[in-house]
Amino acid sequence: MKMQRILGHAALALCCLTLGTVAQAQVGEHTFRLSHAGATGHPGVMGAEKWAELVKAKSGGKMTIKVFANGVLGGDVQALSAVQGGTVDFTSMNSGILQTQVKEFAIFDFPFMFESGKEADAILDGPFGKQLADKLPAKGLVNLAYWELGFRELTNSKRPIAKMEDIAGLKIRVIQSPIYIETFNALGANAVPMPFTEVYTAMEQKIIDGHENPFSVIETSKLYEVQKFLTVSNHIYNPQSVLASKKKWDALTKDEQAILTSTMVEATKWQRQNSRDLAEQSLATLKKSMTVSVLPPEEIAKIRTKIKPVIDKFSTSVGPEIVAQLQTELEKGRKK
Repeated sequence: MKMQRILGHAALALCCLTLGTVAQAQVGEHTFRLSHAGATGHPGVMGAEKWAELVKAKSGGKMTIKVFANGVLGGDVQALSAVQGGTVDFTSMNSGILQTQVKEFAIFDFPFMFESGKEADAILDGPFGKQLADKLPAKGLVNLAYWELGFRELTNSKRPIAKMEDIAGLKIRVIQSPIYIETFNALGANAVPMPFTEVYTAMEQKIIDGHENPFSVIETSKLYEVQKFLTVSNHIYNPQSVLASKKKWDALTKDEQAILTSTMVEATKWQRQNSRDLAEQSLATLKKSMTVSVLPPEEIAKIRTKIKPVIDKFSTSVGPEIVAQLQTELEKGRKK
């Protein structure tokens, strides 16, 4: 009887081992490519590196992600096309860029929408963020998470910007988004849409006077070498969408997808906090080599009034109902 129990336990152990082997077989060998336009040390690039580390550990080394920074696989527009086509597996970029695929994503380019990163987290991780993400598979994309790039600030090589009128006449590089272009043109600047990979050289050659980006991007891309003035304006908050090629995603097993999504949850929490920490550190560093000014509330109010026609125009094209939905969600969160 005792021997039968021993044999029974052995058979059960063998069965479990076999089942474990079968389960393990659902995770194959993969080397993924992730493209990012940011430089090494960029909060998005660092998030990608953290995710790669977690994926490798959780898959027992079977799944690896190679992170290609500095736009070596192309700028955001090229990366997006490559991910849709399946020649690149993943990318991360400003969510507003996705308006070329789904018009509603343009709402993330609206100036002065969010007041803090934590406020944005609640919106992006809730029904509103999911609603927009659910529109992407039809475009060949899977939105795995929203990361943080942070609040955008102004830099230039001409003069300090202490009031709204100081922006007029400056050639300001903006991302390739109609809202950015019209916003800065409305303020009297000459908005120049340009891939980020070309910005440093354009500044160095005086093709543009300035640009706008979060503190950490300004520092990691060494733009302080070709820009003298930094203005804290917090004019736009940038979430970044982490995107997978739907073509590649659908070819993965459920176990492989589960490893990628579960590690993404941890990577996202880490990335957001790291982005906020980097912003503080970068501002302290930039103060050593740039003249820093802060736009006072009364000047922000003047800017809001000046760009209202732009906001009204794009609210109509994005959809008044989705703009109202976001405003309702924001107001609800602010009352808590």
